[in-house]
Amino acid sequence: MSEVIGSIIHIGNTETVGSAGTFKKRLLVVKTDEQYPQEVPIDFVQDKCEVLDKYAIGQSVKVGINIRGNSHNGKWYCSLNGWRIDKEDATIVNNASVETFTAPSAVLQQAADDLPF
Repeated sequence: MSEVIGSIIHIGNTETVGSAGTFKKRLLVVKTDEQYPQEVPIDFVQDKCEVLDKYAIGQSVKVGINIRGNSHNGKWYCSLNGWRIDKEDATIVNNASVETFTAPSAVLQQAADDLPF
């Protein structure tokens, strides 16, 4: 299971695609909260399009995704399909960030002590 955690920066309208016009998709873009933030486009399809109705731009979320890949005419493509979305508690995210920055400093100091120069 893979997840993307960040803030919503875009929620697209539901679109129908394909020749039969029965396939629905909706784009969600989440900006991650990392040293180098990423704007990650995630497609919600079919009955999952409606789950985005209760979310708004600026909300912190955790999105469950499936990674999909295929090829066409010798080119390869990758997409992220969302299957779950939950509001993310900002307190939990901040506490997790503090812990991730605390632990590496001890590791870096130990690595610096092991250097031969």
